[in-house]
Amino acid sequence: MAVREGSLEAPTRHPVEWKTEKFWEHDDLDQELERVYDICHGCRRCVSLCDSFPTLFDLVDESETMEVDGVDKADFSKVSDQCYLCDLCYMTKCPYVPPHEWAVDFPHLMLRAKAVKYKEEGASLRDRVLTSTDKVFAAATIPLVDITVNALNKNATFRKVFESTFGVHHAAPIPEFHSKTMRKRVQPMVKPVTSKAVAGTTGKVALYATCYGNYNSPSIGEDFVKVFQHNDIYIDLVPKEACCGMPKLELGDLNTVEKLKNANIPVLAKLVDEGYDLVAPIPSCVLMYKQELPLLFPDDPDVAKVRDAFFDPFEYLWIRHKQGELKTEFPQAMGDIAYQVACHQRVQNIGLKTRDVLNLVPNTDVTAHERCSGHDGTYAVKKETHAKSVKIARPVVRKVDQQEPDHFMSDCPMAATHIANLSEKVDRAEHPMTLLRMAYGL
Repeated sequence: MAVREGSLEAPTRHPVEWKTEKFWEHDDLDQELERVYDICHGCRRCVSLCDSFPTLFDLVDESETMEVDGVDKADFSKVSDQCYLCDLCYMTKCPYVPPHEWAVDFPHLMLRAKAVKYKEEGASLRDRVLTSTDKVFAAATIPLVDITVNALNKNATFRKVFESTFGVHHAAPIPEFHSKTMRKRVQPMVKPVTSKAVAGTTGKVALYATCYGNYNSPSIGEDFVKVFQHNDIYIDLVPKEACCGMPKLELGDLNTVEKLKNANIPVLAKLVDEGYDLVAPIPSCVLMYKQELPLLFPDDPDVAKVRDAFFDPFEYLWIRHKQGELKTEFPQAMGDIAYQVACHQRVQNIGLKTRDVLNLVPNTDVTAHERCSGHDGTYAVKKETHAKSVKIARPVVRKVDQQEPDHFMSDCPMAATHIANLSEKVDRAEHPMTLLRMAYGL
């Protein structure tokens, strides 16, 4: 097909119409997949982003017609199986997104394909377990159980057995579990702070801990509290929370996403009514509330209310800095920092606010690397996709190694750990809030 000129207008996102009968009709889905695959085949701009596009183009090129009509529709799901909904094709590459007449929304079409497949076939035990973060992480952080789980995850023999029986790749880094969770660490640190509302921020923040933050990176919560309190921002924990739903979204289990939404949104909306702004330490969770849930539930006023009050943490600090409300006396220089920009932060369209805040520190230079880590929470740990994840991560790993930085950071702890594990020049990954706390000397 002839490739037409793309739209130069800003992308607009339409709601996901998953409550309609048409959304679940397999024949209608195949027609839309064929239409979009044909457009992608004629363009091929996204070939370097993830394995969905090479998979699609190989299917086309190896077919008898060398066109999409030569691809067996039974193979269409091979493309969606490789999509982990990073959203980069929509936000950074595709010239045919709405308002272009072709209205290509590749990530949400892949979401539809995943949802239909999940409804028709279900999911493996492994995939159901890996995406049930609330239950699994809570069980793994029971005192003494966490010690056993962490020890087994570091045991090479166990990991190979675990790979053969459960399908988790033996070389994939698995995060440690902590019985002293973020909630247990942060709550005693909460104290009254006289805050000031500026530029659309109240100066009163509720921290949504997230599953990963609460159970796997609990010390990050302490960093948040120290930095925000130092800048006269009152910070407390969201009183109770469930998983944001991103893992289940990527699985295509939209009914469970709705259940999690129903558990979280009333709590968060009440906090907004009480004057709180909302932040979270994991970009994927922020994106879930700022974009995905509003598009899945466009008619829910509380979802919209939460969306409007949710901030990336460094977006929040930068907004206040522009109004003169961020302290810029830093006794500790941080030197040369390599910064992998998480995909789910890039697509929030807020700019590189993490870099900008850290660059306020004297004798500190942050180099941003805007390449995907290929982690996606589960993609990098699955036996069948781990090697592909490593391949996707290689470009950013190479850039980090060439830099040989004093510190390596990413807003996404999972992406950061994956890259550090592959790097020859980086010993460990750090969260930007940890480095900011260090720069403040707190």
